[in-house]
Amino acid sequence: MFLLTAAGLLLLVPPLVHLFNHDFTVFGVPQIVFYLFGVWLALIVSTGVLASWLPRERSTNGEEGEG
Repeated sequence: MFLLTAAGLLLLVPPLVHLFNHDFTVFGVPQIVFYLFGVWLALIVSTGVLASWLPRERSTNGEEGEG
């Protein structure tokens, strides 16, 4: 999970994001918007995949639903 967070941080720092700040558009949408939302979507999907692989926590007292 730490590596995923670090990758998200590195992909969203301004010097790297600035590389995608050009006048190029796709269907009228600037390239930087596709990059930012693409990274965002990739982080969400990879977090979901990683969370599904992690084992579930078991309660210590054997009863569920009580907080």
